[in-house]
Amino acid sequence: MTSELFITGEIKRTLDERFRVTLPTEMASAVTDEAGETLITKEREGCLSLWRSSDWNQRQEAGVALIKQKITAGRMEGRWGEVQRLGRLLSTRSKIIKLANRSRILIPEGFREFLDVSPNQEVMIVGAVICVEIWHPEIWLNTLREEMPQFNPLFQKLSD
Repeated sequence: MTSELFITGEIKRTLDERFRVTLPTEMASAVTDEAGETLITKEREGCLSLWRSSDWNQRQEAGVALIKQKITAGRMEGRWGEVQRLGRLLSTRSKIIKLANRSRILIPEGFREFLDVSPNQEVMIVGAVICVEIWHPEIWLNTLREEMPQFNPLFQKLSD
């Protein structure tokens, strides 16, 4: 993971009629790797996350390699249901995209339904330190209401 990243900020944007949204330039550059690729992933209901593709792939490939080794070694017997479940989620969870004009993202089909936002509707773009998130506005507000009271304890825990 790129250590110099610390992406923060919150901005409201509107999806256009083709499900495109323009990210703030600094956020777009933070989630675009040297090859110009960004990875979009489904992480929680009403939220899509954007990552540098190279960083994400490095992290995910290590986990997949370990699971493959376990399958080859016969250590997944009796866990095939879990392996299939993981495979299904892995198959639909993320996609590599390229940002147009270095900051405009087209939200792919399948991800649009997960975000549950219509064309010409607002979304919230949020810096989440290590990635950028695109939120359904109501779900973002509910998440803030739930999590904000825990900000000080969380900040203390992570900064100690």
